[in-house]
Amino acid sequence: MSVEGYVVATLVIVVAVILGQLLAGWLRVPGAVVLVLLGLAVGATPWMQSLVVSPQVILLVFLPPLIYNAAFFSSPKDMRELIRPIVVMAVGVTLLTALGLAGVVYLLMPSVGWPAAIALGAAIAPTDAVAASAILKRVGTPRRVLTLLEGESLINDGVALTLFGLAVTAMAHPLTPQEGLVELVRVVAGGLLYGAVVALAVSWSRTRMRDPSLQLMIVLITPFVAYIPAEMLGFSGVLAAVVSGIYLGTRGEGLLPPRVRVNGQTIWSTLVGLLESMLFVVLGLRLDSVATAARGHFALVDLVWVALATTAAAVVLRMGLMLLVAPLHRIPPFTGLKAADPRERIVIGWSGMRGAVSLAIALSLPTMVGGEPFTDRGALIFVAGAVVLGTLVGQGTTLPLLLRKLGMAQEGARRREFLRADEQMSYAALGRIDELLREGRVDERTADSLRSVYTRRIAHVRGLLDAGDGRARERVNGGKAVHAQITQARRDALVTMYREGGIDHEVFQEVSRDLDIRDSGTGPYGS
Repeated sequence: MSVEGYVVATLVIVVAVILGQLLAGWLRVPGAVVLVLLGLAVGATPWMQSLVVSPQVILLVFLPPLIYNAAFFSSPKDMRELIRPIVVMAVGVTLLTALGLAGVVYLLMPSVGWPAAIALGAAIAPTDAVAASAILKRVGTPRRVLTLLEGESLINDGVALTLFGLAVTAMAHPLTPQEGLVELVRVVAGGLLYGAVVALAVSWSRTRMRDPSLQLMIVLITPFVAYIPAEMLGFSGVLAAVVSGIYLGTRGEGLLPPRVRVNGQTIWSTLVGLLESMLFVVLGLRLDSVATAARGHFALVDLVWVALATTAAAVVLRMGLMLLVAPLHRIPPFTGLKAADPRERIVIGWSGMRGAVSLAIALSLPTMVGGEPFTDRGALIFVAGAVVLGTLVGQGTTLPLLLRKLGMAQEGARRREFLRADEQMSYAALGRIDELLREGRVDERTADSLRSVYTRRIAHVRGLLDAGDGRARERVNGGKAVHAQITQARRDALVTMYREGGIDHEVFQEVSRDLDIRDSGTGPYGS
């Protein structure tokens, strides 16, 4: 396929992503299923059948922003308080799950060999906290559960990809245990060190830039600068991206002005959502070809059986390991899990959906091993795709029901947290207004005007906090509707001034951007 062909194919995939998300919303079904089916339909066309997606493209284009984004928006403060259970889950549970799944795959398909089986186990071992967190936040669940899942997901990607890299190396060049240990230390230490260097360099450069466009450029290229050179040096690009993401994420407010932060978050959420969705479309595009390639070595019935058995094993292994930690709480480093509620372990175990990262790792399996075609690649990708879809659909759709059955659902809890935060900020604003008045930096009339704004806001927040969930939701929806009408009136007045020549185009654009930032939403609670 020509360069122009790849550009057109990329546009087709993006259109499929947009259409798939729309259809998923209308049909109220998981978006991943619709995207894979659309990819399968698009891939059936003769022209798209010539599309070849290199494993290196998956590794170098898709993984860096996905990994970096998860690290950037993580909460180191919350994770520090639960570091022992997070490490046990991210390292111990992930490694045991990977090796257990490798054993299942090798038992059912011994011809693939142990290195390839371990590579597949590493690909489908890490969980995707994004899918689980979206459900848990919507239904309402204790913050501890969310922190454990998000902390585990952040670290287990690095653990899984490091194991995957060693397994892929062993596929071509068998490693002794000593060689494997030395390689592991070099890869991990190099990735951590390089990631720290990138984080410090980016932090230094950001503080010396005043142009918002340059700052956004730095934001966009940072994950690739962290990941790609680390991989070229033979280090862990994932760990480099994680280290730089965590460091820069905790210092974002001091490094970037508000407007750049708002634009950067919008760009990142859009980019990550697009890349995750594109991976499912790509899976659909390649599903027919990988199934065809796999059928050359495995009967279709056998392949489906392996996929179903591996999916079941992935669910059972995680649930078993999460429930097993209870009797081990007296043995370091498991002591941090002593206080865990059994219901929490059940929810965390059932929240082990696999997502875009597992898909990206599986699609990055090499096409050639030791100078020979890797004939089992299609079968392994087929199995990985089945595990990802099976857990997203099976566990994702039943997780809200499980939360309610266990009494873990806390409807409206997050809204109340937002309200309490807004209340405290408003009280702080009132205090600062009094200080400015005493210092003579504002006059009494201005101070009274500002006080009335925050006093009304506190009264509004208190009203929502005191109302029951049902009444609060009605008031939130009503507040959003009123706010939308007021915002539209402001925009109409601005457009009228521009059309009548009262302001020029540059002023119109600048004020419009300011409105976008100020009125980008009515808040999580409609205030």
